[in-house]
Amino acid sequence: MRSLIRWAVVATVAVGSIGCARDDRHVDAATAGIAVRAGVDGLLLHGQRWWPSGFNAPQLGTRYSINVGCGAETDADAYFERLPPNSLTRFNLFQALAVDKTNNTMNFQAVDAVFRAAERSRQLVLPVLAPQDGGCDDDRFKQHDWYIDGWTATEPVPGRAVLSFRDWVATAVDRWKDVPVLAGWELMGEAEASVCGDAECSAARRTCPADAARVLRQFMDRAGGLVRERDPGRIIFAGFAGGGQCGTAGEDYRYVGASPKLDVLDYHDYSPDLTTLPGNSWDGLAVRLRQARELGKPLLIGEVGVKAGGCESLAARRVDLGRKLTTQRDAGAAGALLWAFVPDPRSSECTWDIGPEDPLWGLVAERITLTPQ
Repeated sequence: MRSLIRWAVVATVAVGSIGCARDDRHVDAATAGIAVRAGVDGLLLHGQRWWPSGFNAPQLGTRYSINVGCGAETDADAYFERLPPNSLTRFNLFQALAVDKTNNTMNFQAVDAVFRAAERSRQLVLPVLAPQDGGCDDDRFKQHDWYIDGWTATEPVPGRAVLSFRDWVATAVDRWKDVPVLAGWELMGEAEASVCGDAECSAARRTCPADAARVLRQFMDRAGGLVRERDPGRIIFAGFAGGGQCGTAGEDYRYVGASPKLDVLDYHDYSPDLTTLPGNSWDGLAVRLRQARELGKPLLIGEVGVKAGGCESLAARRVDLGRKLTTQRDAGAAGALLWAFVPDPRSSECTWDIGPEDPLWGLVAERITLTPQ
């Protein structure tokens, strides 16, 4: 999950006034029941084969009058209205966005507004309940012992956390499980059970305990079981980065991914490879797709990004990402979500920012498919 350096931006920014016209391909996710299922051959949307594309939109829950926020405020209605039919949006549903920074109590207004906006436009959403690195949440990197029992302990952070992660999961699932456009749940973005070696928890100084895979598997079993008890039938996404992180390196990815509480596996791709699969023979995307097939689970490219702006034109990036998505789909990926929509793209800098007028909106519309089984 790439960091968003926009802490000081507080102005509300609209996505744009041009909406996508609805057409006969659109499945009304707001009609009834659980919209999304996971099968051996991929994802299903109301019983039809679905290859979703869309955006990561991590800033949707930011409202500075209530919470500590994460980047610029966004007009959620304008964002969802502009999306093409049958898209999927992955967004931050971190506890810090549901805590009132003025009085340190739970305040759901900002996140409720995201779900209501998605419902009004009949757009599917995938909320992520916490980040590995603590960014835009409690600012705490989750280490090995946190995955053993730290996630069940309450360690308040003023203005950011008043519940344990276990209680936050229960609270979030109970509150939003009946939202009809809820595609599923993601417990943790880019989980890894490492141990920090310095105050910054820099990657070069982290160590990986021998039992990291077992610890992560138990966490997924237990935390996933908590979700399953409260929202039976709703699919759970693994949220793995997939590139050899502590606890999911090599065949450990398969071991942790085999948890019966995980329905969809993940891979995050920021490589420059466009027409070949990224990574090596131990932790590359080809390996992850093989492991997913062996487990009978689909694999979603939960984050895929190419930088543009000061380093490459937006039009060129559209071509590059088009090639990358073709390669991923042909290899067996079950969908791909672009990183990342922001309402205030830094057009003169080299970033992953995708703004309201980016050509990638057209690419997303092209790549989504929905076909009868």
